[in-house]
Amino acid sequence: MGGMAPAPLARLLLDRFRWFDEALLEALRERLGHDITSAQSLLFADLPFEGARQADLARQLGVSRQAVNELVRGLQRQGLVEFDADPGDRRAKIVRPTAAGRRSIAVADEVFADLERGLEARLGSVDLVRLRTILTDDRGAATLLSEAVPAALSDRLADPALRSGGGDGDP
Repeated sequence: MGGMAPAPLARLLLDRFRWFDEALLEALRERLGHDITSAQSLLFADLPFEGARQADLARQLGVSRQAVNELVRGLQRQGLVEFDADPGDRRAKIVRPTAAGRRSIAVADEVFADLERGLEARLGSVDLVRLRTILTDDRGAATLLSEAVPAALSDRLADPALRSGGGDGDP
């Protein structure tokens, strides 16, 4: 009985992220008439009310400044963000949500709360709390097994007792 291999966990997490994101984008279209992209929603999620420099947003998102500039300009065209001078650096601009942008963030919060209530109805309170705990536990840096195994093997090989066959006379 071969059967299909289970989907990789990373794929499942990405699919569930997209489920949340699609619900959010649809709600923003229906309730407020905003047509933003998934990439713009990711940027918007990291944008504090007090604003942030584009360079800081780029670092947070792990993308180039040019990519952030393009995303921000799209949000600006929809009236969701504005630029202000950075008081600490005349060359830099602070991007912050407008009143309409803050309203979009409030709607996003409502949508996410609705989705969580729906998940709780499906999973039950205990499993939802377990899921939240699993997702928020600090697991340390992500390490590939291919990187971890050689390190573990080199540690074992460095141990003279293991290198000599465990000290029982076997090679």
